[in-house]
Amino acid sequence: MFQKVLIANRGEIALRIHRACKEMGISTVAIHSEADADAMHVRLADESVCVGPAPSAKSYLNIPAIITAADITGAEAIHPGYGFLSENAKFADIVQAHNITFIGPTADHIRMMGDKIAAKEAVKEAGIPVVPGSDGGVGSVKEALKVAKEIGYPVLVKAAAGGGGRGMKVAKTEADLENAFKTARTEAKSAFGDDAVYLEKYLGKPRHIEVQVIADSHGNVVHLGERDCSLQRRHQKVFEEAPSPAINASTRASIGKTVCTAIKKLGYLGVGTIEFLYEDGEFYFIEMNTRLQVEHPVTEMITRIDLVREQIRIAAGCKLPFTQKDVKFTGHAIECRINAENPETFVPCPGTITDFHAPGGLGVRLDSAVYSGYRVPPHYDSLIGKLIVLGQTRNEALMRLRRALGEMVVSGVETTLPLHLRLVDNPDVQNGDYDIHWLESYLAGSRKE
Repeated sequence: MFQKVLIANRGEIALRIHRACKEMGISTVAIHSEADADAMHVRLADESVCVGPAPSAKSYLNIPAIITAADITGAEAIHPGYGFLSENAKFADIVQAHNITFIGPTADHIRMMGDKIAAKEAVKEAGIPVVPGSDGGVGSVKEALKVAKEIGYPVLVKAAAGGGGRGMKVAKTEADLENAFKTARTEAKSAFGDDAVYLEKYLGKPRHIEVQVIADSHGNVVHLGERDCSLQRRHQKVFEEAPSPAINASTRASIGKTVCTAIKKLGYLGVGTIEFLYEDGEFYFIEMNTRLQVEHPVTEMITRIDLVREQIRIAAGCKLPFTQKDVKFTGHAIECRINAENPETFVPCPGTITDFHAPGGLGVRLDSAVYSGYRVPPHYDSLIGKLIVLGQTRNEALMRLRRALGEMVVSGVETTLPLHLRLVDNPDVQNGDYDIHWLESYLAGSRKE
C-alpha cells in the first residue's frame, strides 16, 4: 500500500480523498493555488505545496508544478479527484512516466472514453446499447442533413470531445439543423480545441441513469447499482438519487450485467460510470466517465462501500474485497449539490461565508470544505457542498432531506439551498415523476409567475 498520496484537486473532493487516505494510514500532500492557501484540505493535509496563482491554468492544471510537488514530497501516487486533470490522458501518461502511480484508469482508456465517437463505437462493440445516430463524426451540413433524415427529427448535435453540455445543440427540424451544426462546432472548438461533432436521435422524455462499476487488475468487475441524475439544468446535474425510482431490481440486474460484461471486455481498471438515457424501458449509452463522480456518495450510502478507498486499493494492485453477490442495496439516498449561486439566476456568488452550520442527525452526510470565515473564490466551480441523506425508503429520505435543508445555514453568499427546498416539496419530485427536461421547464415556469 502507498505511504503517501498527493491530492491533485481542491474543495470538498480534495477533503474527501484526504479523509479516505487518513483512514487507511496514508499520509497526504495537498496542492493549492495562492487563492486556496487557507482551504480546509490544505489545513488538514500532512504536507502542502503551492503550485501557482489563482487561475486554474496556472495552478490546478499546471502539470509540471504538480509533478514537481509529488517529486519533492516523495508522493508515490496521485489522486486527481474529478474535474481539472482527472480525465486528462496526457497527465496520466506523465504521472506514470515519472514512476508515480495514477489513481485511476489507464491513459488509453481515458483517451478512448474522452472521445465521444470512439467511446460510442467501443461500447457498442462491447455489447452496450447506444442511441441511434451517425457512424462517427459528421463533417458537413449536407452530411448532417442526410443522417438526420435517416434517424428522424429532433436530433442532437454533440461535440466529440464534449462534456458538461458544451458543444451540444438540438435541431427540431431540418430548418434548425444548419445553425445547430455550425454553433455546436464553434462551441466545441472554443471549449475543447476540437470541432468534431456527431449526431444522435434526440429522445423526448428520457431519464438520465448511470451505472457505477469498479474493476481491479485481477479480472474482477462489479457494478454498484444505478444513480438517477435526471434533474439537470443546462446538462449539469442538480439532484441525484439511488436507486432510481424508475428502475426495478430485475432491470437493475440486467443492465448491471451488461455493463460488467462490457467493462471486462474493454479491460478497464478502477472506478467508472456508464451514463445512459432511459426511455420506454430501453437504455441508450451517452458516455463513460473514467473518474470518480460528484454524486458518488449516494452509491456509497446504499452499498456501504467506500469508493475512494477502493480506488486507492485497486491502484495499489489489491483485489476487490467483495463480489457481485456481496453487494447489497439498502435504503434510498439523495444528494443535493449546494452551489454559491443566486437560486433564481444561477449567477455565481463568490464572497466570504459569515455563518455556517452543517445539518446533522441519523442518515445525514455533508461533503463540504467550507467553514465560517471561508472565502469562496471567484476562480473555480461554484460548488460549495453536497448534502446527502439516507432513508429506509424514498419517502423517508425526502422527509430527512427537507429537515436537513432547513437546518443548513450558509450566510454571506447566496446559495441554491432555496431551490432545493422548493424541489423537495414539489409533487413531481416527491412522486419521482420527472425526466431530464423537467427542471428547466419548472424553472422557466417559475420565472413567469
